[in-house]
Amino acid sequence: MHPDYKRANEWSSKVIAVAIEVHRIKGSGLLESIYEKCLMRELELRGIPAENQVLVRVEYKGFTFDEPLRLDVYVDRCLIMELKAVEVVLPIHKAKLMSYMKLMDAPIGLIMNFHELILKRGIKRMILKGAGPWPSPSCARRCSGRQD
Repeated sequence: MHPDYKRANEWSSKVIAVAIEVHRIKGSGLLESIYEKCLMRELELRGIPAENQVLVRVEYKGFTFDEPLRLDVYVDRCLIMELKAVEVVLPIHKAKLMSYMKLMDAPIGLIMNFHELILKRGIKRMILKGAGPWPSPSCARRCSGRQD
C-alpha cells in the first residue's frame, strides 16, 4: 500500500463534500477557473490544506526540470483534483490525471466535472497502480489503475 493512501482516502470524502457545496451554490455552466477559485476558498474555510495550479516537476534519468503542466488542486500533497466543466469527460482527461498522479506520486486522484447537473455523476476516482489496500498481489495487478 502507498504510504499516503490512507491520508488521501480520508481527504477524498471531505473534498468531495466541498465540491458538492460549491456546485450546490454556483450550479453548473461556469468556467473551470471560477469553480477552482470557489473550491479553494471553501477548502480554506474548512481548514483543508490545498494548493492550486501547482507546477509539476519532471525527472528523467537523473535530469530534473519544471514543466508548465499545472495541477488544478493538490490536497495535502497526497490527492490531486482535476476540475472540468465539460459535456463529457474523455479518456484523455483520465490519462492526464493518471500521468499527474504518477509524476507527483499521489495515490488518489479525482476528476470533478462541474458541468453535470448533479455533481456526484461527474466524479471519477482514480487510484495509482499498487497504491490501494488490496488483499493480495494478484488483486493489485488486476485492479491497477482502477477507477472507483
